[in-house]
Amino acid sequence: MLAQTVSHEKALLLLASKADENAFSTLFHLYKHKLYAYLLRLTESEMLAEDIVQDVFMKLWNDHETLSEIDNFGGYLFRMSKNHLVNHFRRMSHETLIISELFLVNPSSSNHTEEIISLKETEKLLEDIIDKLPAQQKSVYRLSRHEGRTHDEIANLMKISPNTVKNHIVQAMATIRTQLRRHSDTLLVMAFIASLKK
Repeated sequence: MLAQTVSHEKALLLLASKADENAFSTLFHLYKHKLYAYLLRLTESEMLAEDIVQDVFMKLWNDHETLSEIDNFGGYLFRMSKNHLVNHFRRMSHETLIISELFLVNPSSSNHTEEIISLKETEKLLEDIIDKLPAQQKSVYRLSRHEGRTHDEIANLMKISPNTVKNHIVQAMATIRTQLRRHSDTLLVMAFIASLKK
Protein backbone atom coordinates (compact mmCIF):
# COMPACT_ATOMS: atom_id res chain seq x y z
CA MET A 1 0.00 0.00 0.00
CA LEU A 2 2.83 2.39 0.94
CA ALA A 3 4.76 1.52 -2.22
CA GLN A 4 1.64 2.17 -4.26
CA THR A 5 1.18 5.59 -2.61
CA VAL A 6 4.83 6.52 -3.21
CA SER A 7 4.58 5.38 -6.82
CA HIS A 8 1.41 7.46 -7.33
CA GLU A 9 3.07 10.50 -5.79
CA LYS A 10 6.16 10.11 -8.01
CA ALA A 11 3.89 9.94 -11.04
CA LEU A 12 2.14 13.14 -9.93
CA LEU A 13 5.49 14.88 -9.41
CA LEU A 14 6.66 13.84 -12.86
CA LEU A 15 3.48 15.20 -14.47
CA ALA A 16 3.61 18.39 -12.40
CA SER A 17 7.24 18.94 -13.45
CA LYS A 18 5.89 19.10 -17.02
CA ALA A 19 3.47 21.88 -16.00
CA ASP A 20 0.46 19.58 -15.56
CA GLU A 21 -1.86 21.75 -13.46
CA ASN A 22 -4.18 18.89 -12.51
CA ALA A 23 -1.30 16.83 -11.11
CA PHE A 24 0.00 19.81 -9.16
CA SER A 25 -3.48 20.56 -7.84
CA THR A 26 -3.78 16.95 -6.65
CA LEU A 27 -0.48 17.27 -4.76
CA PHE A 28 -1.68 20.55 -3.26
CA HIS A 29 -4.92 18.99 -1.99
CA LEU A 30 -3.06 15.95 -0.65
CA TYR A 31 -0.81 18.05 1.56
CA LYS A 32 -2.40 21.45 2.20
CA HIS A 33 -4.31 20.46 5.35
CA LYS A 34 -1.36 18.61 6.94
CA LEU A 35 0.97 21.48 6.11
CA TYR A 36 -1.46 24.10 7.42
CA ALA A 37 -1.90 22.17 10.70
CA TYR A 38 1.89 21.88 11.09
CA LEU A 39 2.44 25.61 10.49
CA LEU A 40 -0.46 26.56 12.74
CA ARG A 41 1.19 24.65 15.61
CA LEU A 42 4.43 26.53 15.00
CA THR A 43 3.00 30.02 14.48
CA GLU A 44 -0.32 29.95 16.38
CA SER A 45 -1.53 32.26 13.61
CA GLU A 46 -4.15 31.15 11.08
CA MET A 47 -3.31 34.03 8.76
CA LEU A 48 0.44 33.40 8.79
CA ALA A 49 -0.01 29.62 8.35
CA GLU A 50 -2.29 30.18 5.34
CA ASP A 51 0.12 32.69 3.81
CA ILE A 52 3.08 30.33 4.10
CA VAL A 53 1.14 27.40 2.59
CA GLN A 54 0.25 29.60 -0.39
CA ASP A 55 3.79 30.99 -0.72
CA VAL A 56 5.39 27.55 -0.58
CA PHE A 57 3.11 26.02 -3.20
CA MET A 58 3.48 29.10 -5.40
CA LYS A 59 7.26 28.72 -5.25
CA LEU A 60 6.98 25.01 -6.03
CA TRP A 61 4.83 25.79 -9.07
CA ASN A 62 7.23 28.48 -10.26
CA ASP A 63 10.04 25.91 -10.04
CA HIS A 64 7.90 23.01 -11.24
CA GLU A 65 10.65 21.66 -13.55
CA THR A 66 12.54 20.43 -10.47
CA LEU A 67 9.60 18.53 -8.93
CA SER A 68 10.51 15.25 -10.62
CA GLU A 69 13.86 15.27 -8.74
CA ILE A 70 12.19 15.15 -5.30
CA ASP A 71 12.28 11.70 -3.65
CA ASN A 72 10.23 12.39 -0.52
CA PHE A 73 7.77 15.17 -1.35
CA GLY A 74 6.22 15.29 2.13
CA GLY A 75 9.57 15.67 3.87
CA TYR A 76 10.75 18.19 1.29
CA LEU A 77 7.55 20.23 1.67
CA PHE A 78 7.75 20.40 5.47
CA ARG A 79 11.45 21.34 5.45
CA MET A 80 10.77 24.03 2.86
CA SER A 81 7.89 25.41 4.94
CA LYS A 82 9.96 25.47 8.12
CA ASN A 83 12.79 27.30 6.31
CA HIS A 84 10.25 29.76 4.90
CA LEU A 85 8.95 30.42 8.42
CA VAL A 86 12.46 30.89 9.83
CA ASN A 87 13.28 33.37 7.06
CA HIS A 88 10.01 35.18 7.70
CA PHE A 89 10.85 35.71 11.38
CA ARG A 90 14.41 36.76 10.48
CA ARG A 91 12.97 39.44 8.16
CA MET A 92 10.63 40.61 10.90
CA SER A 93 13.53 40.79 13.38
CA HIS A 94 15.52 42.83 10.85
CA GLU A 95 12.62 45.24 10.36
CA THR A 96 12.26 45.64 14.12
CA LEU A 97 15.96 46.52 14.25
CA ILE A 98 15.47 49.12 11.48
CA ILE A 99 12.64 50.74 13.45
CA SER A 100 14.83 50.78 16.55
CA GLU A 101 17.76 52.41 14.75
CA LEU A 102 15.52 54.92 12.98
CA PHE A 103 13.71 56.11 16.09
CA LEU A 104 16.64 56.03 18.51
CA VAL A 105 18.50 58.62 16.44
CA ASN A 106 19.37 61.66 18.60
CA PRO A 107 17.73 64.64 16.84
CA SER A 108 20.06 67.10 18.59
CA SER A 109 22.98 65.69 16.62
CA SER A 110 21.46 66.96 13.37
CA ASN A 111 21.78 70.51 12.10
CA HIS A 112 18.82 70.20 9.75
CA THR A 113 15.69 71.64 11.35
CA GLU A 114 13.34 70.03 8.83
CA GLU A 115 14.83 66.59 9.47
CA ILE A 116 14.43 67.07 13.23
CA ILE A 117 10.78 68.08 12.81
CA SER A 118 10.13 65.11 10.49
CA LEU A 119 11.79 62.73 12.92
CA LYS A 120 9.71 64.01 15.84
CA GLU A 121 6.50 63.84 13.81
CA THR A 122 7.26 60.31 12.66
CA GLU A 123 8.25 59.20 16.15
CA LYS A 124 4.95 60.55 17.48
CA LEU A 125 3.11 58.78 14.67
CA LEU A 126 4.82 55.49 15.57
CA GLU A 127 3.86 55.89 19.24
CA ASP A 128 0.25 56.61 18.25
CA ILE A 129 0.18 53.45 16.11
CA ILE A 130 1.66 51.34 18.93
CA ASP A 131 -0.86 52.76 21.43
CA LYS A 132 -3.72 51.54 19.22
CA LEU A 133 -2.44 47.96 18.96
CA PRO A 134 -4.46 45.25 20.80
CA ALA A 135 -3.48 45.19 24.49
CA GLN A 136 -1.45 41.96 24.54
CA GLN A 137 0.19 42.72 21.20
CA LYS A 138 1.17 46.18 22.45
CA SER A 139 2.62 44.75 25.67
CA VAL A 140 4.69 42.19 23.75
CA TYR A 141 5.95 44.81 21.31
CA ARG A 142 6.95 47.25 24.07
CA LEU A 143 8.71 44.53 26.09
CA SER A 144 10.63 43.53 22.97
CA ARG A 145 11.42 46.96 21.55
CA HIS A 146 11.52 49.27 24.56
CA GLU A 147 12.93 46.89 27.17
CA GLY A 148 14.98 44.67 24.84
CA ARG A 149 13.62 41.44 26.30
CA THR A 150 13.98 38.13 24.44
CA HIS A 151 11.00 36.13 23.18
CA ASP A 152 11.52 33.57 25.95
CA GLU A 153 11.63 36.26 28.63
CA ILE A 154 8.44 37.84 27.32
CA ALA A 155 6.77 34.42 27.14
CA ASN A 156 7.64 33.73 30.80
CA LEU A 157 6.50 37.18 31.94
CA MET A 158 3.18 37.05 30.11
CA LYS A 159 2.52 33.32 30.54
CA ILE A 160 2.25 32.71 26.79
CA SER A 161 4.27 30.57 24.40
CA PRO A 162 7.35 31.92 22.54
CA ASN A 163 5.49 31.26 19.27
CA THR A 164 2.66 33.52 20.45
CA VAL A 165 5.26 36.20 21.24
CA LYS A 166 6.68 35.88 17.71
CA ASN A 167 3.20 36.05 16.24
CA HIS A 168 2.34 39.22 18.18
CA ILE A 169 5.54 40.89 16.97
CA VAL A 170 4.84 39.84 13.37
CA GLN A 171 1.32 41.27 13.53
CA ALA A 172 2.46 44.46 15.27
CA MET A 173 5.10 45.02 12.60
CA ALA A 174 2.55 44.44 9.83
CA THR A 175 0.21 47.04 11.40
CA ILE A 176 3.04 49.53 11.82
CA ARG A 177 4.12 49.16 8.18
CA THR A 178 0.56 49.55 6.92
CA GLN A 179 -0.12 52.63 9.05
CA LEU A 180 3.18 54.30 8.15
CA ARG A 181 2.41 53.82 4.46
CA ARG A 182 -0.83 55.74 4.98
CA HIS A 183 1.21 58.69 6.21
CA SER A 184 3.90 58.51 3.55
CA ASP A 185 3.69 62.25 2.84
CA THR A 186 6.55 62.60 5.36
CA LEU A 187 9.90 62.15 3.64
CA LEU A 188 11.31 60.29 6.62
CA VAL A 189 8.50 57.77 6.51
CA MET A 190 9.03 57.25 2.79
CA ALA A 191 12.71 56.62 3.47
CA PHE A 192 11.73 54.13 6.17
CA ILE A 193 9.42 52.24 3.80
CA ALA A 194 12.19 52.14 1.19
CA SER A 195 14.60 50.70 3.76
CA LEU A 196 12.17 47.83 4.47
CA LYS A 197 12.35 46.76 0.82
CA LYS A 198 16.14 46.35 0.81
